[in-house]
Amino acid sequence: MHSPHDPYVRVRGAREHNLKNVRVDIPRDTLTVFTGVSGSGKSSLAFGTIYAEAQRRYFESVAPYARRLIHQVGAPAVGEITGLPPAVSLEQRRSAPGARSSVGTVTTLSNSLRMLFSRAGDYPPGAERLDSDAFSPNTAVGACPECHGLGRIHRTDEELLVPDPSLSIREGAIAAWPGAWQGKNLRDVLDALGHDVDRPWRELPAKDREWILFTDEQPVVTVHPVRDAGRIQRPYQGTYMSARRYVLHTFADTRSRALRAKAERFLTSAPCPVCGGSRLRPEAMAVTFAGRTIAELAGLPLSALAEVLSGAGAGGEETARVLTGDLLARIGTVTELGLGYLSLDRTAPTLSSGELQRLRLATQLRSGLFGVVYVLDEPSAGLHPADTEALLGVLGRLKEAGNSVFVVEHQMDVVRRADWLVDVGPLAGEHGGRVLHSGPPEGLAQVPESATRRFLFTEDARDTAPAREARTPSGWIRLTGVERHNVRGVDAAFPLGVFTAVTGVSGSGKSTLVGQVLAGVLADRQAGDEPGPDERYCAAATGLEAVDRLVQVDQKPIGRTPRSNLATYTGLFDAVRKLFARTETARERGYGAGRFSFNVSGGRCETCQGEGFVSVELLFLPSTYAPCPDCHGARYNSETLDVTLDGLTIAQVLDLTVESAASFFAGTPAAERALTTLLDVGLGYLRLGQPATELSGGEAQRIKLAAELQRTRRGHTLYLLDEPTTGLHPADVEVLVRQLHSLVDAGSTVVVVEHDMAVVAGADHVIDLGPEGGDRGGRIVASGTPAEVAGAAGSRTAPYLTKALRR
Repeated sequence: MHSPHDPYVRVRGAREHNLKNVRVDIPRDTLTVFTGVSGSGKSSLAFGTIYAEAQRRYFESVAPYARRLIHQVGAPAVGEITGLPPAVSLEQRRSAPGARSSVGTVTTLSNSLRMLFSRAGDYPPGAERLDSDAFSPNTAVGACPECHGLGRIHRTDEELLVPDPSLSIREGAIAAWPGAWQGKNLRDVLDALGHDVDRPWRELPAKDREWILFTDEQPVVTVHPVRDAGRIQRPYQGTYMSARRYVLHTFADTRSRALRAKAERFLTSAPCPVCGGSRLRPEAMAVTFAGRTIAELAGLPLSALAEVLSGAGAGGEETARVLTGDLLARIGTVTELGLGYLSLDRTAPTLSSGELQRLRLATQLRSGLFGVVYVLDEPSAGLHPADTEALLGVLGRLKEAGNSVFVVEHQMDVVRRADWLVDVGPLAGEHGGRVLHSGPPEGLAQVPESATRRFLFTEDARDTAPAREARTPSGWIRLTGVERHNVRGVDAAFPLGVFTAVTGVSGSGKSTLVGQVLAGVLADRQAGDEPGPDERYCAAATGLEAVDRLVQVDQKPIGRTPRSNLATYTGLFDAVRKLFARTETARERGYGAGRFSFNVSGGRCETCQGEGFVSVELLFLPSTYAPCPDCHGARYNSETLDVTLDGLTIAQVLDLTVESAASFFAGTPAAERALTTLLDVGLGYLRLGQPATELSGGEAQRIKLAAELQRTRRGHTLYLLDEPTTGLHPADVEVLVRQLHSLVDAGSTVVVVEHDMAVVAGADHVIDLGPEGGDRGGRIVASGTPAEVAGAAGSRTAPYLTKALRR
């Protein structure tokens, strides 16, 4: 038994995911960093075990009925944890925020500002006092009725919707309509309604063209599809939606950035004529504080807003003093993290991942809790080295306030500042899951098997090849007059056939320039769209014809359900199923490749629908999952499992790691190519059937890169990667960067937005944006070789790049 005053969190017998019966003691009231290569088990220990157990204990104290209303995780696989205080988690979120989400809503600062106007605002004589909801554009009582709280009116016309009137509807005259089945459905519905879909658009009666494009009616008709050879297509009830309705609906509601961008091409946008872009009703706009409306205050940079509130709240009434004091304290945390240039009305989709992460962190830090464990997931992710300094100061203050700070981290500057270090490894997957070191960071020097050790202590941290000469560009893409977000009037040149790194502090405009402008002009060209006079990206772009293919590789999940996995995404599963279908047993029974899919009926276990597990509802306790009683987790029925390939069933093959599968399928070209590329990007530890929901963002990105590497390269490809090293251990970064350089050596172009100075130092060309973030950024401060940028005056990147070059 441990004393109730035991100053340690003691974990015994942790077996979550790949953890191997881990036993570890971690002191409270410290900044503790968990390190290890991707997939080593550090997140399984910090989040899957310690935080999950703290959350489970909290739910034990909640009334049984209330537990049903809260999403709960199951109990972690651990023997015992003692000395564990309540815990607060701040995990990375990779989902795209909606258009109505803003800096104010992410930080909840908008709630406090609305309360200030409701309770302490200056109302017109005789005006009724408004509730705080009346000052929100996201509520029915506050939103402008004309633009529904969006601040802008989006319209379209016939020229935008039908760019080529010589085409018929069947030939695709209505360019705004979706492709594939949905577009065919709309054409079939029009045909069933009696419209001529084979006549050139310009020859249709004006009345019909108006109705087809702009009607708000949604008639339902019976559609009789044309029968294709060998396919039976039955009649169905089809609903018509006009082109305008489809575009506006897609633009407002879709979560797909690609679909939203496509819809935007068919719209013109202007400030709402009723609210002038304020997004609010006139009643709310009539109320002021310090002589300004709530829209005017929400449009100020946070640093300027703090000055206005300080002056207005000092001599006012008690209510105003209390509310402005609360707002100033909350704003102070955000500005301390280097985000004072943001305004409350800045929409979340326009923020970089680093900005979003720090806003969420600031919200957590302001809570004022004492005696809790904060479990943070890579808080330095997406941060420039200059921004990491401010982050470390905030984490230190959080610890000094009487809390324990447990951080999963790869940034060595953060690791060096830790009080305690828990290093997990030595490698990933089944080769990891052990605690190699738990103690002060300097003790790791005595652990030779640690992958973290050489990056933490040696000046020559990265085993890179001797310095090579910069590659010579084969051409240039030149963008003139870029106007997007905070990038204003910029001329940018990207060399082709080389490795280019785009750098700058968070919010300086890197993702805007690369992920939106460069990617946008290339995507438009590949789609056959000619830049128009109102080109949304830049005034002019040259050199695009040298690029035959654009590939963007991000860290978004490869699938949203456990049915998507490594094998299905890379196409490896198709090859494996065909191999099983060719076996003697399968041929005798007439089993085709489809029999070996767990996503369709036939070969799968129908009890669990191919999931491998069943959900057990426990009413007042969280639902738990148990292996399927029929297939015992194999996902397939017994008849399918009778078929073996070299002694293994399809379920056993899916349970192989990439490393083991590479040996098993040696000599089988169809499978070998995919497995080799997965090994090349350092993913040998993953199981073929590992669900997409269990993969980290770094793993998802490397799987996408592996899928690209195995494709036959045709023409000149330009690869765009936004912070590819985020979430990766320095050892994993080496593997990734080696592959990116191999793409360039093979004749492609690679452009990365990057904060890792070791990666930037190894680039051929560097474009540095800044000098600061927001309105004080958006300019190209320096461009050239890493050495040239390191010597640039006024660059926030230069001193850190200089240090990396010296190594």
